[in-house]
Amino acid sequence: MSGPSPSSTPSDFDHFYTVTAKRLVAAVYAATGDLAEAEDAVQEAYARAWQRWDRLAAEGDPTPWVRTVALRLAVSSWRRARNRMRAHFRHGPPPDLPDLAPDRVALVHALRGLKPEQRTAVVLHHLLDLPIEQVARETGVSPGAVRTRLSRARKALGSHLADPEADADTKAPAPVPAPHPPVCHPKEVPSHG
Repeated sequence: MSGPSPSSTPSDFDHFYTVTAKRLVAAVYAATGDLAEAEDAVQEAYARAWQRWDRLAAEGDPTPWVRTVALRLAVSSWRRARNRMRAHFRHGPPPDLPDLAPDRVALVHALRGLKPEQRTAVVLHHLLDLPIEQVARETGVSPGAVRTRLSRARKALGSHLADPEADADTKAPAPVPAPHPPVCHPKEVPSHG
C-alpha cells in the first residue's frame, strides 16, 4: 500500500488489513513455529495499529510498525509461557498439522531450532525479502549483526535440512574393487625329446 493520506478512513485500515494480514501471520508463524501464537500476536498488533491508525497512516507505510509489534508480542508471549512450554516438552511436541507439506514441516522444525534473533532475521530477510538494513532497523541491531545472524542461521539450517536420502542419491557409488587377476601357475610341460 502506498503511503496513506493523513485523512485516512476506516476503509483504508480495512484495505491495509486485507492486503497484509495473511503474509504477516505467515511471517510471525515462521518466526515462532506456533500458528496460534502467531495469529494472536498479529491480531493484537493490528488492534494496536487501529488505535493509532491516523498517525501511522500519516507517517507512511504502517507495515513495518505492525510487523515489529507482532514479533515483539510473540517474543513476550514466549517469555510468559515458559512454564507452559516446559510442560509441552515433558509430554512431547504437539503434532504437526496434517495439511502441511513435509518440506514445510521440516522448515518450521528447523526454524524452531534457531535462536530467536536468528529466526527473526531469517524470516524478515529471506521470507519477507526485506533488505538487511531494514531488518537491522526493525530488530534494533547493526547491519553487521544481521549478516552474522543470517550466516549462522543458514549454516544451522543447512545442516538441519540436509536430506540424507538426497545426499545418498547424488553421491557416486563407492568404486567396486577390481578382482585380482588370475594367478597363472605355469605347468611343467613334459619335454619330448
